[in-house]
Amino acid sequence: MSADEGRYAALLGERLRRVRQQQGLSLHEVEHRSEGVLKASVVGAYERGERAVSISRLQRLAIFYRVPVSELLPPEVSGLPVLTDRGPELVIDLTALERETEIEPAVRRYAAAIQARRGDYNGRVLTIRSGDLELLAAVLDAAPEELRERLAAVGVVR
Repeated sequence: MSADEGRYAALLGERLRRVRQQQGLSLHEVEHRSEGVLKASVVGAYERGERAVSISRLQRLAIFYRVPVSELLPPEVSGLPVLTDRGPELVIDLTALERETEIEPAVRRYAAAIQARRGDYNGRVLTIRSGDLELLAAVLDAAPEELRERLAAVGVVR
């Protein structure tokens, strides 16, 4: 295993452990609840980065934990983004957003919350990451592409 592969395995293992622990499960509970499909020793080896995870096994873990596969993948390794199933980002024109009257108030509040979280108050544009777009779309009861089209139609997307 190369150094990059080892680093990736360790990052992936950290993500797997975090998801399992967030669900309050021990390794033995994972094995028991999966009826032995996911062995405690194997999942533990994945979490420690000692064993490579196949794509099919990663999908089984995601299904078991009830999370998208992309949530189990590390965000980046060696400065290169890891490809996930998420779509592209969205660039919001903040000036247009301020003056647009037909936009849902939740979009303005969400953009303001993202700015606050990032400490980004100087720009005229705000890049909405794909995960943020998915969450906002869910709040507005829309598909991400539908929300993207609605925002573009009122002129707040660059």
